[in-house]
Amino acid sequence: MEITNVTEYEVIAKQKLPKMVYDYYASGAEDQWTLAENRNAFSRILFRPRILIDVSKIDIATTVLGFKISMPIMIAPTAMQKMAHPEGEYATARAASAAGTIMTLSSWATSSVEEVASTGPGIRFFQLYVYKDRNVVAQLVRRAERAGFKAIALTVDTPRLGRREADIKNRFTLPPFLTLKNFEGLDLGKMDKADDSGLASYVAGQIDRTLSWKVC
Repeated sequence: MEITNVTEYEVIAKQKLPKMVYDYYASGAEDQWTLAENRNAFSRILFRPRILIDVSKIDIATTVLGFKISMPIMIAPTAMQKMAHPEGEYATARAASAAGTIMTLSSWATSSVEEVASTGPGIRFFQLYVYKDRNVVAQLVRRAERAGFKAIALTVDTPRLGRREADIKNRFTLPPFLTLKNFEGLDLGKMDKADDSGLASYVAGQIDRTLSWKVC
């Protein structure tokens, strides 16, 4: 199949990936209302055409936090990419660098900050969850900084994981040949099987639910 539109990747992914993996990437929580509304909101953003303008030379470069990128598109943090392909986050990092844009690495990546940095030059941010153990959080920040990551994208909207019904039905867990690489040496890299979703159990056990403006 020749891909001519980015949405066609989803069709191919559904054909090629195991159901548990595809459902994890493709689904949202409960009735998926927020997922649908996000797509609807994005579709309401329109370009205002400018007529009779010289478009022989077009420059869509912009800056984010002072870093110049080739286009106003970045790669958002996506967890556990090696479930989809053995190259996982390595390939994403190389692609972002080649495209001249920023990759944000997920805390729950299947490649560590050091491994991603070793793929070559590039502007990279690190997405961070706040764990109950603040020493773990501090270590991650220091490691990301040493690996050359330029910013922290702090996730604050997951004190509790949404009720991801597809993950519950599939008894989602990280495949045994993979780990959450950034936590491998901290005994937090594995995800145990659970009666519902292994990810939900992991989040409930590790993420700090007390986080607030007062408790940081």
